[in-house]
Amino acid sequence: MPEGRTLIIGDIHGCLHMLKRLIDKIEWDPLHDRLIFIGDYIDRGEDGKGVIDYVLQLKKDSPFVQCLIGNHEQMFLDYLSGADYNSFILNGGLSTLRGYKEVRRGKKDPLIPPSHLDFFSSLISMVELDEYYVVHAGFRPKVRIQDQDLFDMIWIRDEFIYSDHDFGKVVIFGHTPLYSPLILKNKIGIDTGAVYGNCLTCLELPEKKFYSVTLK
Repeated sequence: MPEGRTLIIGDIHGCLHMLKRLIDKIEWDPLHDRLIFIGDYIDRGEDGKGVIDYVLQLKKDSPFVQCLIGNHEQMFLDYLSGADYNSFILNGGLSTLRGYKEVRRGKKDPLIPPSHLDFFSSLISMVELDEYYVVHAGFRPKVRIQDQDLFDMIWIRDEFIYSDHDFGKVVIFGHTPLYSPLILKNKIGIDTGAVYGNCLTCLELPEKKFYSVTLK
C-alpha cells in the first residue's frame, strides 16, 4: 500500500461538482495517497452517472483507490436483477436512471455501460486499516467483525451509532447524514449530508484532519 496519506470520502449521492472540488481541495496524490470511498455514489443527486465516470477515472489514475458498497448501490443491484424494484425507486433511484438517459421501453433495466456494471459488482464491504475499520453504515455490536452481515454493514443506524461497544478499532462510517463529522471514542461518522444542502467531507489519516466543500 502507498506510504502517503489515507483519504476517506463520505456519501456523494450524485453530487459530482462537490466531489471534484473536494478532490482538488485535498490535493490527492494518486501515486502516494490511498483514497477510499465509503459508498452511496448514486441516487437523490443530479449526476450519479457522472460520479461513477469520475470515480472510474480516478481508479485508472491510481492503484490505491478503494470503493465500498453502500445501501444505494445494493438497492441498484437488486433493481437491476429484478429482486427488488420498489426500494430503489422510492429511495431516490429515479435521479440515477435519468442520468443514464436511455431506458429500454417496456423494461425496468436502464442501459448501463459495462464498465459501470463491473464497478457496482466489484464494490467491497469494508476496509481494514491498522487502527481503523472503514464501512458504509457500521457494525452490529457484540458480533465479531468477521461474522458481520452485509445487510448491517450497509443499513444499520441507531444500534451502532448509540453503542459504546469496543469493536477493536475505531469505525469510520457514513450512511447516516450529520451536520458535521461525529467523533466518538469508538467511531467517526463522515456523511455530512452533501445531497441535502450541507457539505461533502473527507477524513485524512493519520492526522485526523477533515476537509469539506459545500454546494457553493
